[in-house]
Amino acid sequence: MFGLSFFLTSLGLGVGLAMDAFSVSLADSLREPEMSGGRKAVIAGTFGLFQFLMPVIGWFFVHELVNLINVLTRFTPWISLFLLVYLGIGMIREKEEETAEGTVRKISAGELIVQGIATSIDALSVGFTISDHTAQMALVSGLIIGVTTFILCWTALHTGHIFKGKLKVKETTIGGIILILIGIKVFLDGVIL
Repeated sequence: MFGLSFFLTSLGLGVGLAMDAFSVSLADSLREPEMSGGRKAVIAGTFGLFQFLMPVIGWFFVHELVNLINVLTRFTPWISLFLLVYLGIGMIREKEEETAEGTVRKISAGELIVQGIATSIDALSVGFTISDHTAQMALVSGLIIGVTTFILCWTALHTGHIFKGKLKVKETTIGGIILILIGIKVFLDGVIL
């Protein structure tokens, strides 16, 4: 039931799905380079939780609500594009406000949840690829994906402080641009593939 192939496949899915969350975590660390270890755990944990939940929800939809998932799948690239571009533009504008006020605004809980959804919504389709799994296997696979995402996001959050003050362009602007580019990438992947 849980052979090496199962674990390697789940790990591969986890790494592939975590790349958007990794990039957003890096952008978050550029935005808030002095964040505490606890805050990093909350941010990485949020991304990991959403990456865990989405494949499991997708698996459930495949088994219980097939027609609904077909409708949702058509809209996921658009939803991700909208959410990430919205957040990216907000980060760029925020930098202008920070410069005027002289303060750095932390990532709000609402923004973090939107980032988590936007970067993991494509993981709903993973429910299709694991549709032959039992419920227990789907949960374990989702857990592996979630833990992998947590580790990669934690790494990204720790690396962002390295760039503090070393970039010619303001870090928040770069973070905003990263979010917009990820939104475009997710959109194009969803529309083209």
